[in-house]
Amino acid sequence: MATTTAQLILTSTDLLSDSLSLSAIATLTGASNLTGLSNTGGLARKTTTNASQYTLFAAASYTDDKAHKVYLKNMETDAGLYFLISVGGNEVGRIYAGDWAFIPWSADTTPDTDVDFKITPSTSASHTLEYMIIHE
Repeated sequence: MATTTAQLILTSTDLLSDSLSLSAIATLTGASNLTGLSNTGGLARKTTTNASQYTLFAAASYTDDKAHKVYLKNMETDAGLYFLISVGGNEVGRIYAGDWAFIPWSADTTPDTDVDFKITPSTSASHTLEYMIIHE
């Protein structure tokens, strides 16, 4: 069993009226159990060269309704370049240059639904995204 730990630390001296210091840590486990997530698609990068939508992870390739985790990082430095993240046809958000995201994903494979994990670059200029899935 693999043991994978995720940690988030948020700090700011000027976001709130007082200083902010928040830390959360979790050991990643499978759905409804304490078994660690033991599979990964590996850490990879995708460089896009047009503004078309890309399927990053197809739900049919993963076990339905499990505790999959997706890591994304926009490797660009131009502040205007972003990736739009969509799951099941719903816009989840945008990650701009230098931004990253760590998102749970169920890979629901219910018939007549499209829950693929997709990205759309903001322009046809070259964009690079670093990504990884940790899954059951």
